[in-house]
Amino acid sequence: MPELMTHGLERLLRPKSIAAIGGLQAARVVEQCRLMGYEGEIWPVHPTKTEVEGLPAFASIADLPGSPDGAFIGVNRHLTIDIVRALKAKGCGGAICYASGFLESDETGGRLQAELIEAAGDMPVLGPNCYGLINYADGALLWPDQQGGKRLKQGQTGVAIIAQSSNIAINFSMQQRGLPLAYILTAGNQALVGTSEMALTILDDPRVTTLGMYVEGFDSIESMEALAQKSRDLNKPVVIYKVGKSAHSQQAALTHTASLAGSHNITSAFLKRNGFGQVESIPAFLETLKLLHVHGALQGYRATSMSCSGGEASIIADAADGRKVTFDELSAKQKAPIEAALGPLVTVANPLDYHTYCWGNRELMETAYSGMVGNGFDMNYLILDFPHRDRCEDWEWLIAVDAFEAALKKNKAKGAIVIGMPENISEDYAESFMQRGIVSLYGIDDALTATEIAADIGTAWQSKLPPPSLKLQPLAEGQNTLDEAQAKQQLADFGVVIPQGKRITSLEQAVELANELGNEIGFPLVLKALSIAHKTEHNAVRLNLRSEPEVKQAAIDLFALSDTLYLEAMVQSPVAELIVGITRDAQFGLVLTIGSGGILVEILKDAQTLIIPVDRSQIEQAVLSLKSAPLLAGYRGKPKADVKSTIDAIMAIQAYAISTSETLIELDVNPLLLCADGAYAADALIIINTPKGE
Repeated sequence: MPELMTHGLERLLRPKSIAAIGGLQAARVVEQCRLMGYEGEIWPVHPTKTEVEGLPAFASIADLPGSPDGAFIGVNRHLTIDIVRALKAKGCGGAICYASGFLESDETGGRLQAELIEAAGDMPVLGPNCYGLINYADGALLWPDQQGGKRLKQGQTGVAIIAQSSNIAINFSMQQRGLPLAYILTAGNQALVGTSEMALTILDDPRVTTLGMYVEGFDSIESMEALAQKSRDLNKPVVIYKVGKSAHSQQAALTHTASLAGSHNITSAFLKRNGFGQVESIPAFLETLKLLHVHGALQGYRATSMSCSGGEASIIADAADGRKVTFDELSAKQKAPIEAALGPLVTVANPLDYHTYCWGNRELMETAYSGMVGNGFDMNYLILDFPHRDRCEDWEWLIAVDAFEAALKKNKAKGAIVIGMPENISEDYAESFMQRGIVSLYGIDDALTATEIAADIGTAWQSKLPPPSLKLQPLAEGQNTLDEAQAKQQLADFGVVIPQGKRITSLEQAVELANELGNEIGFPLVLKALSIAHKTEHNAVRLNLRSEPEVKQAAIDLFALSDTLYLEAMVQSPVAELIVGITRDAQFGLVLTIGSGGILVEILKDAQTLIIPVDRSQIEQAVLSLKSAPLLAGYRGKPKADVKSTIDAIMAIQAYAISTSETLIELDVNPLLLCADGAYAADALIIINTPKGE
C-alpha cells in the first residue's frame, strides 16, 4: 500500500470531549449527544450565553478547560475562519465546519476556503458545507439535527456510511430496514479531508464490518486504490453508490470510443477492477450493506430459494433471469431428503414451492429446509412476508424462521429471509433475525442485486489486486489527428497486423499500385480517402474493387474528397468486427474500450470498458462478455474466429498506448476484423497532443 498523507482523524471520529460552538446548531449537537448517552465531556461555546441545554457555556475557545477531541463549528463563514484558527492553537483533534458559502458559492467563498485551509494547518476539518458525523458506537454526535439511528450495544458491530450529500446522510440514519449503523460521516466540500481518507481511517475501527460510500466524485484515485487493498486485508467489503451518469467529454467527437466510454462506464470499470461493490439505487445500497454485514463477501453466485407459493417461486426465478445469480437444478440425491419430508404431492425443484403441507410443522420444515441449504450453495433464500402484528397472529411465520435458522446452523450455511413486499416486515423483526445470523432482504430484485454484488466482491478477492492505474500528466493545448496510414503504421510497429497497402497522391499512382497489389496479393482491394475521420459517413471508402479499371474509377471519385488516398488489400471473410479504443481520462488514466465494431457501433453500444493496464485474461473476459461474442464461436456455419490473435492485437494496441501515454489523447481501431486466421486492423485513428508552436 502506498504511503498516503493523512491528518489523523482518530480523535475527531472517537472523541472523548466535544466543543459545540455557536447558537442553534451547536445546541442541537449537545442535545443529540445527550439523547444518545454520550459519556464524554461536552463544552458549549457561546459569547453571551452562560448555559446551553443545561450545560455551562464558555465564552471563547481559549476558556475551554482542555483541548477538545472534536469540535462542531456552527457559525457563519466569516467567523468560522477565526474559530478554526483558535481551535488549532488549542490543540483540537479536529472540527466540523457546518457553514456553507465557501468554494461552492462565489468568489468570496473561494477566498474564504483558502483561508480556512491555511487556518487549519494539519488539524483535520470536515467540510465546509458539511453536516458532520455520527458515531453510534460511542454515542458521539457532531450533528446539528435529529437522526433516526440507534446506539450500538457493547460488543455489537455495524456498518459505516460516508456520504457527500448531507440530506442523503440524514435519510440513511432514518432507514427502518434493520441495518445496524456504526458511523455516518458527511464530506461537504472536502477542503482538507476527502472521502477516501475518511474511508481508510474508518475501516480500522474493529466495530465496523462494512463500508458504504455515497459519492459524487472521487477525491484521490491513489487513495481509493489503497482503500481497495485495505478492504481486502481487513476482510471488510466496500460498497459504492456513485451518482452522475453524464456523458464523458469528447474531443470534438472524432472517435467512436469517446461516445462509448462514458464517465459512468469508466467509473464502473475502476470500481470493478478494484473489487468494490457497485449499486445504482438507495434500496440496493442498503440491502447490500445488510447482506455484507451479516455474511460478508460471498464465494459464488449459486443460490436456493424456498417459499410456500408457486407464485413466489416463479417471481424469483424470473427476476434471476439474465443475472449472475443462478438457481441450479438439484440432483436426485439432493432431492431425496426433501421429497421424503414434503411427500409425493410436492415437486422438488430450485426454486422450491414447498406448498403448505408442512406449514406450522417445525420438524418437517427444518428437514425440508436442511435438504435445500445443505448442498453447498452460496446463498439460501426463504421468501416470507409477515402479517400485520396488530391485526393478525404471526406464530406460524416465526416457526418457519426458527426452522430456517436451525437448518442454516446445522449446515453452516448462509441465509436470507426475502420479503416480497418491503412493507410486510417491521424493523424489530429484521433486527431480531439479524441477531440470529439471518439477514432480512427487502424486495426480491434488491435481494438478488445484493447477492450478486456480494459475490462480485468475493470473486474479485479471489484474484490478486491489479496494478495501479497509470498516472498521467495534464497535456498542453493542441492536438493532431494522424491519418489512417500513419496510425496503422504506428500500431504495426507494436505488432498489430494491418492489411498491406500504400499511400497514393495521383491517378497514375493508383493505377500502378493497383496492378502491383493485384499481382502480388490479388483482388479485391479497398480504396479510402485519407484525412477523413468517419469515412463511411462521408462516402469516402470504396470496397470490393476487383480490377485496375475499378480502382481507377474509385480514385477519380475519391480525389474529389481528399488529395491523398490509401489503397490496401481487402480482408476476406471476417467472422466478426470489433472496435478497440483508448481514451485519456484525467482521473483514471488510460481507458480501454472493447466493443462490437463496424458502422453500427454507436447504435449497438455493445462494449466493455477496462482501466489500463490489463492482462490477457481480462481482455479475453471482456471480449467474451460482449453480446456479439457468439459470433466468435462460429455462427450459422461460419468458421471460428482466431481469439488468440484477437487478444494479441488488443495487447499490442495497449502496449502502443502505454508507450505513447505522454502524448496520446485518443485512439480508435474500428473495425478490428476477426478472421479464422488472424485479426486485422482495417481502420485506425489516433489523436496525439501537439502543443501549439511545436
